[in-house]
Amino acid sequence: MEPIQTITTLIFLVTIGLVIVRWIDSVVAAMLGVITMVVAGSMTEVQAFQFVDWNVIAILVSIWLIAGYFGKTGIPQYLADMTLRISRGNIPLFITLIGTLSGFVSMFIDNVVVVLMIAPIIFHIRKLYHFEGTGPILFIGLCSNFMGTALLLGDLPPQMLHSVSGVEFLGFIWQFGRPSSFIILTMTYLVVVLFFYFKFSRSSLAQCVIDPKAAHVAVQEPMEHIQNKRFAFIVCAVFLLTIIGMSLRQVLGVKLGFIAFSGALLLVLIFELFKNSFRLDPPSLEEMLAELDWKAIGFYVSLFALVGGLEHAHILKIVADWLVPYIQSSLLLGVSILYWVTAPIVGIVEHDAYILTLLYVIRDLAQTHNIDPWPLYWGLVWAGTLGSNLTIAGAPALYVALTMGEREDGRKWSLREFLGYSVPYVIISLVVCYILMILIWVLPFM
Repeated sequence: MEPIQTITTLIFLVTIGLVIVRWIDSVVAAMLGVITMVVAGSMTEVQAFQFVDWNVIAILVSIWLIAGYFGKTGIPQYLADMTLRISRGNIPLFITLIGTLSGFVSMFIDNVVVVLMIAPIIFHIRKLYHFEGTGPILFIGLCSNFMGTALLLGDLPPQMLHSVSGVEFLGFIWQFGRPSSFIILTMTYLVVVLFFYFKFSRSSLAQCVIDPKAAHVAVQEPMEHIQNKRFAFIVCAVFLLTIIGMSLRQVLGVKLGFIAFSGALLLVLIFELFKNSFRLDPPSLEEMLAELDWKAIGFYVSLFALVGGLEHAHILKIVADWLVPYIQSSLLLGVSILYWVTAPIVGIVEHDAYILTLLYVIRDLAQTHNIDPWPLYWGLVWAGTLGSNLTIAGAPALYVALTMGEREDGRKWSLREFLGYSVPYVIISLVVCYILMILIWVLPFM
């Protein structure tokens, strides 16, 4: 390696190390890494700006803003109450159904937002039935972190895959004549939640009965959660319109970020212009902007610049060349190594940085060695998403769920208790998804 490549690699590794251990704020660490790369000559300040995929940033900000309004409609709470009624007071079934619902909602809404929306419902039911809330809310966190890669909207990895490979919205459902992310992850997901239903059924949750003294406040009428139906209707209509627009991006001929931004802007304009005429009573724009996770957005901007610096210094090509012999000798071997090495790594490191780096590696490998990248792309993003459920370091949604549950229950969970949920969840999901991936995306290409 040339001196500049060595320096760039060291800067990147130190920066990611600081992000993981959190001796200083992760956003500050990432920004310092970008500045250090510029000062060291790995890239110029103009190149650092150009390496950021602003299309992806526009998608993030816009969808988060729309999702923020959606969280204010009361619909998530309505769905939770309906779930309790369907389960007829069967707490293991209720927790399994609400977890399943959380996973599918997270295809459109950030997983941390899903945890924050569902947690009050779990804790409300916990008080009525007298069970500890940490386990169920941790299950919600695991589920909400699971399905984010099923479609293009829910999480950053699929958006980064779109940025690097050009895959469109419908490509996450069906691609090259075979099922892709949505179908494979859904099949995997149903196996996992079914396992946890049996796990909950054999636990103390199965003996929970409602406290007679609290029966009169058990669950309010579900529709009472949606206090302003006009507001809820407009939010859902614009959200649906935005999703349809993004699925038709190729027909419309514009960037996904533009479509998402247009949806968010349309929603804001409706509320600003007609809030009094139609008695919509929406939260203020200032309130909604304040609720956006601007630190996370700053982190993602810095992350794109950091990985761009690696690519500019041709370090990713070195990594790609190292992988080539394994993949050329056997696609099955190459995908398997990538999948099973990725899963434990993303369980303890920030998985967005790892996935973005390897996406560029796979792209360069495909361009220089005439290798079909798609089995590798899918193997990377699936293992990267599923493996991140191992620890709170890999998935911020788990950290939020664990801290909320411990605060609600008034006690700390041991590492053993936490791993009792995360380890079986991760192992089952990885094994089932791996089998489906090999059958559908690897063997046909060999």
